[in-house]
This record gives sequence, structure tokens and C-alpha cells, in this order.
Amino acid sequence: MFPLDPKTVERLARIIVDIDGPYSRTGRELEQLLRHAGWKDPSEYDGSSRITWLTEQIEDRTSQRDDIERLLCRVCDPLEYDDGAAASEAFRDAVNEILRPEQLEVTNIAGRPVVAELERNGRTSAHSEPHDLDNRIRELVREQRSADVLLGRITEARICQHGGAYTMAVIAIGSFVEGLLYTILTERDEDARNNRFIDPNGNQVKNTRPPLATLIDTAHHLGWIQFDAMQFMHTVRNFRNFIHPRQELVDLPAFDDDSVGLCWAPLHAMLNDLEQQLLEA
Repeated sequence: MFPLDPKTVERLARIIVDIDGPYSRTGRELEQLLRHAGWKDPSEYDGSSRITWLTEQIEDRTSQRDDIERLLCRVCDPLEYDDGAAASEAFRDAVNEILRPEQLEVTNIAGRPVVAELERNGRTSAHSEPHDLDNRIRELVREQRSADVLLGRITEARICQHGGAYTMAVIAIGSFVEGLLYTILTERDEDARNNRFIDPNGNQVKNTRPPLATLIDTAHHLGWIQFDAMQFMHTVRNFRNFIHPRQELVDLPAFDDDSVGLCWAPLHAMLNDLEQQLLEA
């Protein structure tokens, strides 16, 4: 649970530094790790004990859950290591051993590391909405009224999921994703403001009412979301299309709570990508 216990922080620092291990990090590399994790203005390494220094850096931000989650995810991200998945999986196993008493775990959602809470039975409860979603949306969306509208969709998705209206929850999440991408694109990209978007073939097209598929492809083309987030968001789009009863009668999806979770999950990856590209650049 957050905030992390001081002993948990110290144990994590030891794992991350990996003194005398195959992935031992120098002071400069620790400093670089914090930057790669998206920390704003991390302290410069002062030449002291690496474990002590990193412990202090983490303790200074224990109240900033997003920063701690980003660090944990970066430590378990294949992109961080020359050995890729082999190294990241070793770190993830070690990190999760430390996090388990905190009822936390780093898991993979849509191919990306995500911090999830553990249920009482020890199972990962990863298929829930992203942490601190409301505040994160307000940071990404510049215009307050647009953010209010989008968060209204999220509220409706929550109500539907908790009330057992799973099909409507799936539709609401897809609708939210469409609104979020359209808003961010038109706020931050000149071409999008002039109704120019990217089609599935990578060509720029004029479209005054771009569908969700076009918005996803355009965000990926701009480098705002990675390939895995793009692919899984297209699955969310396909689920959203069950707004049409005819489609539901043909496929009979019988959505349940896990189905809603499968729509929340790619949103974790998409938000991480958007924040990294648009807020931390």
C-alpha cells in the first residue's frame, strides 16, 4: 500500500542499485534512471553511498505515488536494459518479492509494466481503472470544460461497471478514449486542428469527423502512443462498436466485469505513453 514502508523503500533501493550484481548501477546511472522514469528535476548524485542516496530520493517522494509507480515500472521495463526482457523479468521478480507485503505487484498490461494492487487472495487486481485518473486527465487536457466532459464519461463508466451494466461500461470507456484522443490531438497538433489526420495506410487525409480508429492511428503516427498501446486500443474500439444492437445480436459477447477490465488495461499503457511524450518531454 502507499505510502511505502521505510523498510520496503530501503529493500527496493538495494535491488535497484544491485551492488556487485550483473546489473550494478553507478551513481550517474541511478540519476539517469530517475530521469528515465519521468521524475521532474531529480537530485544530482552526490558521491555518497548509492543505496543510501537512492533510499533518500525515494523517501523524499513517498507522498508522490505517481513518481514511485513510474520508478517501479521503469526498473521493470525491458527498454531500460541491454538484455531486454531477460533483465527486466529478473528485476520484476525481485521487486515483486519486496512489494508483496505491501499488497502491490508490478505486472504487464498490454506489454507494458504497470503497478497493480493485490487482492486479499493474492491475485492481481490489475484490470481496474488507472490510478488517479481524474487528475491525470486534467494534466493532459488543457481546456477545463473539455476535461469536465471527459471525466463525466469516466464517471458513467464507473457507475455502469459497479452496477453490473458491463456492455454500457465498455461503450463508455471507448467513448472516453475517443474524446480524450480527439481533444489532445486538436489541442496540441496543428494538422489535427485543421482536420488533417492519418489513415490506416499512413496517409494524411482530410476528415472533419475522424472516427476512433483514425484518432488512434494518428496518435501512434505522431509517436505519442507506442505500437502495443495502439493495437490494444483498437480492441477497445472494437468493443465500443457493440453500441450497435445489431452487432451484439450477431456476436453475442456477453460482457462481464473481466471484459470491462480488458478495456481499462490498455488505458494504463496509453496514458503512460501520452504522459511520457507530452508532459515529460
